Amino acid sequence: MRHGHPSFVQGLPPPGFCEDASVLHLQLRVPADLSDRVVEILCSDDTVTNVAVFADGYAKPPGALVIADVAREGANPVVAALRQLDLHHAGSIMISEPGTLLSDAADDAERAAPGSPDDGVVWDVVENRVRTESHLSLAYCAFLTLATLIAGAGRLLDQPILIIGAMVVGPEFSPVAAICVALARPRPSLLPRGLRTLVAGFAIAVLIAAPLWFLAHVLGLATAHDAAVGPQTDFIVQPDIWSFLIAVLAGVAGVLALTTSKSGPLVGVFISVTTVPSVGTAALCIGTGVWSEISSAFAQLGVNLVGMVLAGTLTLLVQRMIWSRVNGSSRLAGFRG
Repeated sequence: MRHGHPSFVQGLPPPGFCEDASVLHLQLRVPADLSDRVVEILCSDDTVTNVAVFADGYAKPPGALVIADVAREGANPVVAALRQLDLHHAGSIMISEPGTLLSDAADDAERAAPGSPDDGVVWDVVENRVRTESHLSLAYCAFLTLATLIAGAGRLLDQPILIIGAMVVGPEFSPVAAICVALARPRPSLLPRGLRTLVAGFAIAVLIAAPLWFLAHVLGLATAHDAAVGPQTDFIVQPDIWSFLIAVLAGVAGVLALTTSKSGPLVGVFISVTTVPSVGTAALCIGTGVWSEISSAFAQLGVNLVGMVLAGTLTLLVQRMIWSRVNGSSRLAGFRG
């Protein structure tokens, strides 16, 4: 029998027990002429707590250091009010997620916020994430090329486990998410970046993988027959209505993983099921001369990308509509004008 306070036996927390509050931490650099206004905004909202002000906290550039904690699901109105003051230009706004915060005051702030912390969508965090992760970087191209090669090997050997391995490595949902955010928010500046990274990344991966498969073909390691025949992986070159429906589900799952605080570790794998296998197969077919399946592989890729973008954009629009209504009644509406 477990000993201790009786409430543990009943499965309840003991008196004075604090749960780990789900909040975001704000660190602001505030010009002197905006300090009173910023503090007023923070202190007037019940979803904000632990407000502290250090008048000369910043030396370069100079400004007051203001820190606070805000309930995740109440963060949008607070950040919007701060942006309304042009603080993101005149000063700075840093949003971070603390690992653990034990505080009754933070628990009270969380209870004052609408909805569940797991469902809260902080748009500035989402936009910053997709903006950062959708760069066409060397690391992005390297991972996508490796995923393309592994997927090609999976098609060549007809081994679904290799296809799954390729999906684990593939990073391509980031530019897809950037396109969805660009269309749903809307944020036009994200659209060219997302499209460029998506198209150029796939092109670079194919341009690197196809010659390698051609070399393997010349050496007798990859035959046209093996590249074209594979009962367990034929779905890659057979686009149909199920391809589109799976892409739709993947788009919804990917956006929910991006915007909410709860997501399983295999969400990225599910996303890649609609993209990397098609690109890997196309590169393999180009290298081994299986011209009849190249168009099918790229058609599969196109169908899946369209499904993901449509579903992801619609999911973001629904979330935006819901949270606009929820936050519309915020006490900060007056500060936002």
